[in-house]
Amino acid sequence: MDSAHKVSVVKKYIEAVSTDNLDLIREIYADNATVEDPVGTPPHEGIDAILGFYGHIKGMGVKLTLKDTPKCAGNAVAFPFTAAIGPTTIDVIDVFEFDTKGKVVSMKAYWGDENRK
Repeated sequence: MDSAHKVSVVKKYIEAVSTDNLDLIREIYADNATVEDPVGTPPHEGIDAILGFYGHIKGMGVKLTLKDTPKCAGNAVAFPFTAAIGPTTIDVIDVFEFDTKGKVVSMKAYWGDENRK
């Protein structure tokens, strides 16, 4: 899978979260994917749990903004972004791993309280 596909998925993800588009979230993730947000918390396993996770933040006005070019290697892409929720911003780095069909099978979000502004 080429870097262009991985970067396009990152852009879809930024759009999906920023517009509360759960259909686009479903399109991005594989049925058996996991989401660990933030790393160290129990993962959301499977598409239904993942849609529940994103559904929980729906309507909160979360807006994501890429901070730099996504970095691709192997079957993965890492990308830094800012999540704005009202007056609060959080600096985050997400890492997506892809299956052979180009779907995200693992998402890990790296952030903590020290990344809040």
